Amino acid sequence: MVSTDFGNFNNFCEDSTLPVCNLFSGPRHDQNGPWGGCQLTGIPLSNNRHLANLGSILLCGAAIATSLVLLLRSERKRAAVGRREMQIFLAGYIIISACEIFSVGGFPLNPTARVVFSAIHIGAIIATTWILMLNAVIGYQLIDDGTPLSVGLLLVSAAVLFIGTGYVALDTGLRWTGFWNSSYDSPNRNIALYVLYQLVPLIFLVAFFVLEAILVLRILGELRPMIYLTVAALLFAAGQVFNYAISKYICSGTSGAIDGALFETLFTLLSVVAVWIFWSSITEDDWPMQSGASYD
Repeated sequence: MVSTDFGNFNNFCEDSTLPVCNLFSGPRHDQNGPWGGCQLTGIPLSNNRHLANLGSILLCGAAIATSLVLLLRSERKRAAVGRREMQIFLAGYIIISACEIFSVGGFPLNPTARVVFSAIHIGAIIATTWILMLNAVIGYQLIDDGTPLSVGLLLVSAAVLFIGTGYVALDTGLRWTGFWNSSYDSPNRNIALYVLYQLVPLIFLVAFFVLEAILVLRILGELRPMIYLTVAALLFAAGQVFNYAISKYICSGTSGAIDGALFETLFTLLSVVAVWIFWSSITEDDWPMQSGASYD
């Protein structure tokens, strides 16, 4: 079972593969820290190294390719509300997937480089979930979407969250100030990262779901888009269950070949696709033509 002690990561890291765990496992800064648990070995390489999770790495590549396709398809929806903002969300997910190759995928890296990728990964998660929540807010047309004001506010606020979270993660992993050095000792307690990594993204995601549900049911008066939105939520939840609750059993059953992180990556990718389909279903592809207009 995962720990219920607020701020502690030791039980989370024992049962799951998380980028934040790389910060507490000096000096190697990988997933194999003092908390123990099933060690993900994956594919052995030279010099006693391992490519820990090839499946996650391949799925991250697929996630990047899929996101690029969706980003390009979004460009064709010229009249869609929140088109630029949705593209920024997809760009954030691309950054998450790229960092996941080196943080969760277990790609052989210098310890300092792994800390940096893990910090970027964590910061991108907070910033991208914030961007997703703002996509729901933009649907209410409080300000015009796609304008310099809308895009600027979104990017600046996301950058503040990214930089702030990234700094805490880097300071923890690289011990710049020594303020979070106690995080290295069991139970690996770090209140700041616990709030930023475990709680804040969840709040943003729940807010996104509630805001979009109100928009679809109360304002648009439609039901079909809720199917896509609900599927996206269920897929994301399934990925978290695999990573937090089932991962250790998968790791033990496969003798460290794979764990729940692979399925978390897969279900998160499917969830992002479902979110895009939901957004596409409530927006227009193009501006309606005026009757009587003539074209060459």
